[in-house]
Amino acid sequence: MAQKQDVLFKEEQRFSQWLVWIIVILCLSIPTYGIIQQIILKKPFGDNPMPDYALIILFAGMLLLCLLLSLMKLRTFITKEHIHIKFVPLANKKIFWEEIEEVKIVKYSPMIGYGLRIWTPYGTVYNVKGTKGLALKLKNGKKLMIGTQRFREIEEVAQRMIKKV
Repeated sequence: MAQKQDVLFKEEQRFSQWLVWIIVILCLSIPTYGIIQQIILKKPFGDNPMPDYALIILFAGMLLLCLLLSLMKLRTFITKEHIHIKFVPLANKKIFWEEIEEVKIVKYSPMIGYGLRIWTPYGTVYNVKGTKGLALKLKNGKKLMIGTQRFREIEEVAQRMIKKV
């Protein structure tokens, strides 16, 4: 990471959409209910109940998913040397200004999805919310897009830096 005084733009985003959390909580409630029903109350959960250990594994997996979503964050830093994307825990990438051919803000459909996406019309997409992002076209032909909530500010800084190269 660059020195604090070298950072021209910084943004941190988290999964904060209420719908995502409702779905996760609903998915977690099923194995929770199953554990209460089958292990604590000793009543079979469903017509063809799964073994107790499988219910516990399912619950632990859903709990890990909740933990992962709560820890995930997309951090974008722009310095005089590069754009740094940290998508904890999935990606840590630096793109130097000399590698970038074009930058622009794009509005995209929410259907592009959230998370780390590959093989989209924008190339690799790093996104946790919203419908706007900074699209980069690299000199090697690759594309990528970084979702942002501060699109005017990131575009202004990126355009200023691309002109200096």
